[in-house]
Amino acid sequence: MPRGTYADPQTGTRETFQCAPGVGGWRYVSERSDGLRTDLTVDSRWRQIRVQVGSGDVLLRGGLVGRALTWVRAGEEHTAQAAGFLGDSPGFLVAVARSLRLEPGAQADVSLVQLSGPVLAPLTVTQRWWLTDITAYDTELAPLPVERYQVADLDTGEAQSVHIAGDVVLEAPGVELTDLESPPNLPPL
Repeated sequence: MPRGTYADPQTGTRETFQCAPGVGGWRYVSERSDGLRTDLTVDSRWRQIRVQVGSGDVLLRGGLVGRALTWVRAGEEHTAQAAGFLGDSPGFLVAVARSLRLEPGAQADVSLVQLSGPVLAPLTVTQRWWLTDITAYDTELAPLPVERYQVADLDTGEAQSVHIAGDVVLEAPGVELTDLESPPNLPPL
């Protein structure tokens, strides 16, 4: 079960996390130094079936119900046609990448509900995920396949690079893996 720490080099925020495959999917739990808590559970197809994100007094609970993403925030229920959430925690990047099941060179457009700031403000965004390549790095145990994605916001044109090994983000904008106690779960679930 991978446990570790992510840091945002610009803000100094740190996130301790642990993740593991379960009976029917995968679970990611984390807490950040600014108080943001994330509990993300996906099913065997990497659909976000149970999500709980808390920041201070704000709590958001939700998940996919059929083809709709439903959530409760501040006592109000909301729904959007989206494949899942995207938040400040790297766990969301893993869940989105795995749910797309891309082969090298393939791309897919996906609608997501982006959660921003301490009030967890929801905004529906459309992104294009492109798996540009997979590179195997030699390790003491076995080769470690690292997937490199280009992720573009289709509304703004802003693009970023995300590197994932199994169920751990190795590098992404605002994400630096600073500590990992055990290797990522491989192969991808």
